[in-house]
Amino acid sequence: MVSNGRDEVEFVPGLVVGRVGEFVHIEMAVQTVKYRATVKIILTGHSGFSGSHFRRIFPSIPLEDESGQPTDILDRGALTADICRLAPEAVVHLAARTFVPESFEDPHATFDVNVTGTLNLLSALKDCGFEGRMIFVGSAEVYGLVSPEELPVREEQPLRPRNPYAASKAAAEALAYQWSQTGGFEVVLARPFNHTGPGQSDQFVLSNFARQIAEIRLGRRKPVIEVGDIDVTRDFTDVRDVVRAYVLLLNKGKNGEVYNICSGQEHAIRSLLQELLAIVGLEVEIVTDGARLRPTEQRRMAGDYQKLRADTGWRPEIPQRQTLTDMLEDWETRLK
Repeated sequence: MVSNGRDEVEFVPGLVVGRVGEFVHIEMAVQTVKYRATVKIILTGHSGFSGSHFRRIFPSIPLEDESGQPTDILDRGALTADICRLAPEAVVHLAARTFVPESFEDPHATFDVNVTGTLNLLSALKDCGFEGRMIFVGSAEVYGLVSPEELPVREEQPLRPRNPYAASKAAAEALAYQWSQTGGFEVVLARPFNHTGPGQSDQFVLSNFARQIAEIRLGRRKPVIEVGDIDVTRDFTDVRDVVRAYVLLLNKGKNGEVYNICSGQEHAIRSLLQELLAIVGLEVEIVTDGARLRPTEQRRMAGDYQKLRADTGWRPEIPQRQTLTDMLEDWETRLK
């Protein structure tokens, strides 16, 4: 414990959160993030996976109405009223429909939330006289079709979205960039690659594996893991590292610029499943479930985060094995 006579910072392995003077300190391993604690940050999508982790490590206010219910970003009147009442000085926009298979089932709903919802938020901020900075959280899914020769992907890579979710994020990102130039306030664009960690829905691949393994260990299913195509590769980052990047972009990102948030490491899904199994010492049968296969699956993906590092000093800090261990422990806790 460190004290300045009034405020204390408690050191937890891998993560420090606390107030010192007028700053909030967030430290992951060797890097400390400072941002004025007096800045009022509004968070959309606060109850989601990334939003929940953001709120754990950084003081922020969820976008809610006066009764404490999440504000519907498709309700322009209610959204504007809540933005004006809350009077934010900074905004992190996480609210979105993010599950790719769901976007094929209902692309209209995906575009409504991801594009129209973003436009409504931008308009509400302008109508309420916002003069701060907004972080628009997009997705590396916008890169879509990428050849092996184009890896690792940098921000200047052409966008070739291959599913409705990716297309909606590309459209919303273009909208956010336009507002960064004409809206009267700053917008910084984040493109996170796959991120995972404790608390994630089992709709997503590694969390789904962790849940199946936890169920086997608890005697609730046979030692069989159902999978999709596990020979594709992806670039995974711990969600706690990702939200730390959002904080740094609030402080050090440049208006209108886009930043990859990724580990820079390419891993086969199969190898990550094998590591999850090795952590708990489990031997299982692996069975392919046709319902989990995607018709437009990108075979390989890895990103480059050098632009983010150059402008903010960010780099991933949480080891992959720690992320996977935390996910397994989280699912065992949830299922008990």
